[in-house]
Amino acid sequence: MFRGLANLNLVADDMTAAIDWYTRVFDSPPYFVRPVDAPAQYAEWCFGDDDDEFALMDARFRPSLDAPGGALVSMHVDDIHSSVKRLLDLGATTFDPVTQRGDGWWSASVSDPFDNLVGLIQSPHWAAQHEA
Repeated sequence: MFRGLANLNLVADDMTAAIDWYTRVFDSPPYFVRPVDAPAQYAEWCFGDDDDEFALMDARFRPSLDAPGGALVSMHVDDIHSSVKRLLDLGATTFDPVTQRGDGWWSASVSDPFDNLVGLIQSPHWAAQHEA
């Protein structure tokens, strides 16, 4: 039934600034932006070994919740220390510092400049499944 994550979607009040920031994070512009003839309300990048989708949505379209909720989705990185440093250098702030969770397992999360949590994980299991 479940085949994997199809899309990680974050929100931003300032889409222009968010698109610029994530263009620097991913070292490439989004491959999909809508609308094409007006200020962006939605943008997508593909990244990683599985071409996972990372999307930004204008905060005006944020789902409304009666209470805090949601999920922290973590993206696998090969070197969590350098990855966190790079995000902090780009303007993110530490939310959960780099922490060893087990033999070869590390996790961390940062808050991007648009108040979204971005999780990172360095997982030996993920790496082994994706070795060439």
